[in-house]
Amino acid sequence: MKFVRFQYNDTITYGLLENGTVRPVEGDPFSEYKPTGKGIPMNSVRLLAPCEPSKIVAVGVNYRDHAAEFKKELPKEPLLFLKPSTAVLDPMEPIRLPTRSRRVDYEAELAVVIKKRAVKISPEEAPEFVLGYTCINDVTARDLQKEDGQWTRAKGFDTFAPLGPWIVTDLDPGRLKIESYLNGERRQSASTAQLIFNVPALVSFISQVMTLLPGDVIATGTPAGVGAMKSGDRIEIVIDGIGRLANPVQ
Repeated sequence: MKFVRFQYNDTITYGLLENGTVRPVEGDPFSEYKPTGKGIPMNSVRLLAPCEPSKIVAVGVNYRDHAAEFKKELPKEPLLFLKPSTAVLDPMEPIRLPTRSRRVDYEAELAVVIKKRAVKISPEEAPEFVLGYTCINDVTARDLQKEDGQWTRAKGFDTFAPLGPWIVTDLDPGRLKIESYLNGERRQSASTAQLIFNVPALVSFISQVMTLLPGDVIATGTPAGVGAMKSGDRIEIVIDGIGRLANPVQ
């Protein structure tokens, strides 16, 4: 099942993507919902970020090749940081480069969307708290990250969390191909099987630290191959079983 959040005329709502059409739903995928009305052709709607998280909990250094790329030791526990909800960006909307940064990087990541309130759950319980999966680009002002020593400013600018295009529910996150393409050229290519801490472990670990709410997003980390973007570029995150998240840069 694929859930979308979309705008049609002046209305914003959730829907189900079925055979190239969007079927609006009454309610939302985090509680009760039911399809309503007729399907709308995809090319007639504007896709929005597929959820509205209260927070994005991101995981650093969660692929071995990315750790080697930045000469970092492998973490003994998940390395967590937060991106604000105001960083969320819709598919096809432009990533805005801040004037204070001289280098802004793309980072392709699998995003986990939380279904219901999760507090101190086990890895075995984690799947029942997950609604599904989508793509996220953990955009990073790399020079500010090095300058600050901590990551809030570098990761938190408006538009620094492109998210989408939809949430896929019936998906095994354990072995998905994940790629990024800059102006059509492949820059990253890996499998989620290479994650140091897998999805159930991450959901459980984070829930021991903070309450996860419906619609919250976990960004699971990026593989090697991150690089800089400049104005006029187009960056795409592609994950098997989910699809393609594309955004221009300006």
